[in-house]
Amino acid sequence: MMKWNMLPAPKDGGFRMEGYWVWCGSVVKGEDGKYHMFASRWPKTLPMHPGWLVASEIVRAVSDTPEGPYEFQEIVLPARGAEYWDGRSTHNPHIVKHKDTYLLFYMGSTHPLAEPNPDTFEGLQDPKTIVARANKRIGLATAPSVFGPWTRRDAPILSTRPGKFDSFLTSNPAPSVSEDGSVLLIYKARKYEGHEHGKMTIGAARADHYEGPYRVMQEGPIFSSEYHLEDPFVWKSSDGYELIAKDMDGNICGEKYGGIHARSIDGLRWELSDTPHAYSRSIVWDDGTRTMLGNLERPFLLFEDGRPTHLFGAVSDGVKGFSDAKNTWNMAFPLEENPR
Repeated sequence: MMKWNMLPAPKDGGFRMEGYWVWCGSVVKGEDGKYHMFASRWPKTLPMHPGWLVASEIVRAVSDTPEGPYEFQEIVLPARGAEYWDGRSTHNPHIVKHKDTYLLFYMGSTHPLAEPNPDTFEGLQDPKTIVARANKRIGLATAPSVFGPWTRRDAPILSTRPGKFDSFLTSNPAPSVSEDGSVLLIYKARKYEGHEHGKMTIGAARADHYEGPYRVMQEGPIFSSEYHLEDPFVWKSSDGYELIAKDMDGNICGEKYGGIHARSIDGLRWELSDTPHAYSRSIVWDDGTRTMLGNLERPFLLFEDGRPTHLFGAVSDGVKGFSDAKNTWNMAFPLEENPR
C-alpha cells in the first residue's frame, strides 16, 4: 500500500502555457530556494500526439512554492540540428541534483526531413513522425546551476540493442542516483517486430557514475509481458527500491491510465504491492469539486527531507485521454502520509 494520500490540488497551480501543449513535469529546489520545473512543450499548431515527436523542447519554469503556479523562464534544451541525435526533439525531462551538479535525464530524437508544416502534417503516418519515433534515445545534460549552462552529450547514454527488447527505442528515463554518483536507470523500451515497434516494456540499467557507461542489467524487461506499463518513476527506500508507473490498460490497478505501485530489493526483481493502485485520475480540487482527468501521466515525486511532499503529473482536459484534449498542463498534487 502506498504510504501517502493525494490532497486536494490547487486549481490555479501547476504549469500552463498559452498556445502550447505542456507535458512531463519534473521539479527540483534550486540554489535560490525556489522550485524549478523542467517540462516539455510544443506548439498547438501541431496535434498533441504525435506533435511532441517532432517539435518538443524542454523548458524551465519557476515558482516560490511546489504547488505553483509556475512561470516560464527559458528554453533549456532547444532544437540544435538534424545531425545531432537529440537535434529535433527533447522530451521526458527528469531533473536530479547530485551534490553541486544538476543532472537532466531526457529523451531526444532527430530526423533529416523538413520542419513540420501544420497544414500538411500527417500525424502518426507522417514520415517525420515515423523516423523520429525510431530515433528516440535517452540522454543526459549537466549544469553547475539550475540556471545552466547545460552541457549536452554528442551521443545518448542509453541506445538500442539489436535483437533485444529495446531494439527499437529507449525513452522515459527514471533514474535513482546514489550518493556516490552511481545510477539505477529504469526506462521504457520497445523492440522491432518486422518494420514496426512492439508493445511497451520497462528495462533496468546501471552505471557506476552518472556519466556512464550504462549497462542493461538483464536480457528481458523487469515486468512480465502481461503488464502494459509506461512512465516509471523510481526511488530508493529503506529496503531497496519503490516504483510507480502508468497502467496503460488498467489490468493491474483496476483503472485505465491509473498508477501502479511496486517494490524491489535490487531494482531488477519487482513485485506489485498488496494494493497496487498508487494514484487515480479522479482527483479533488481545492474548491471541493471532483474531476476525472483525461490523463495523469509522467508521475514525478518531489522529496524534501527524505519524504515525498508532492506528486506531479502531466494532465489533460480530455475525456478519451489526450486524443480529444483541448489543453494539457503539469499539475502538482500535495501529499500527506497515510495513517493506515
